[in-house]
Amino acid sequence: MPQTAPTRASALSPRFLFILLGALAGLTPLAVDMYLPAIPAIARDLATSIDGAQLTISAFLGGFAIGQLFYGPLADSYGRKPVILAGLIMFAIASVGCAMADSLPELLAYRMLQAAGGAAGSVVVNALLRDLFEKDAFSRAMSFVILVMTLAPLVAPVVGGYISAHADWRVIFWLLVGISLLICLVMQWKIEETLKPEHRQPLKIGQILKNYWGVLSHRGAMGYVLCGSLSSSGMFAFLSGSPYVYIEYFKVPTEHYGWLFGLNILLMMVVTFVNSRLVKGVGAERMLQYGLLVLPCAGALLVYNAWSETGGLWGIVIPVVLFVGHISLVGANAMTGLMGHFPQSAGTASALAGTLRFGIGALVGILVNLNPPHSPLPMAIAIACCGVGSALSYWLLTGHKAH
Repeated sequence: MPQTAPTRASALSPRFLFILLGALAGLTPLAVDMYLPAIPAIARDLATSIDGAQLTISAFLGGFAIGQLFYGPLADSYGRKPVILAGLIMFAIASVGCAMADSLPELLAYRMLQAAGGAAGSVVVNALLRDLFEKDAFSRAMSFVILVMTLAPLVAPVVGGYISAHADWRVIFWLLVGISLLICLVMQWKIEETLKPEHRQPLKIGQILKNYWGVLSHRGAMGYVLCGSLSSSGMFAFLSGSPYVYIEYFKVPTEHYGWLFGLNILLMMVVTFVNSRLVKGVGAERMLQYGLLVLPCAGALLVYNAWSETGGLWGIVIPVVLFVGHISLVGANAMTGLMGHFPQSAGTASALAGTLRFGIGALVGILVNLNPPHSPLPMAIAIACCGVGSALSYWLLTGHKAH
């Protein structure tokens, strides 16, 4: 396991540090995935359609994308810890609003605010780890954090499914309030600031725009950004479409949705663990290239099965698991490539990457639900296009050649 620098590490051991940062980064997937099985119940309770209720996912992703633009420069200027704590408090307040929402527009608004708060942790975790670890060590540390983080989407749909089957869906959001406040207390108590004073960037609009333009205008960096963004967008297409496809189309019981969802996360955990063990010897680029071979293949199989109705439910589940299971491999190693270009403005680079990742994901989610779905095919096409786009972004923009 990677070791932290003692002068900049937290008061926690490296192992507990990764657990805490994984929980912080996992707050967002927890907020997304725990309420997925409850979407039909939310639609009934708020007197709206399922595709209308599924737009709360895109609202969350949109709020998350916008929030990250602000947290990156703030984290590079004021430090990592105060930004994390402010985001956690915003998340908790918005979760209370979600739990008390009486209409779809109200829930949409609070979901955007909730996401804006949760964005702080996602941005700052990347930058905080970059403070502590160098290139391949960063990728390995990121893999450990992602491994812990993936426990959230593994258990969240199962917990959410049983809550929505046996209690009011609002209980899910009250649970999120408690979890976010607990993480906030531990962060305040145990985590020390990791950004050195000499590395702090002045919070000036001109400088912020210059930093963002530095990333946007860097061809190689944008290759990594789009590579990670489009691979993640394939997962967001699944999140937006799967409640209908699994629960409504294939008639999977609500409480069983989480078990099918968990198959994706189990493979993701295995692949993430393998990446953490191999990346130091093989290198982040080679591991990324392997992931970019799998995604288009899984997407093509998914489209074929959805179009031909081959395999029924499992004809959809298996290629989805293969696709989603490799997203963390692509994401961790693409972030390594990006951070290598911008070590002194890691927060800004991470923020822009996150904004595009969730912004594109929100757009993909809206497209999936643009018309009331009647089959798994719209979701399958969206996932496949994201996989192909991710691979093309890497090969065409980063300058790396296939071996």
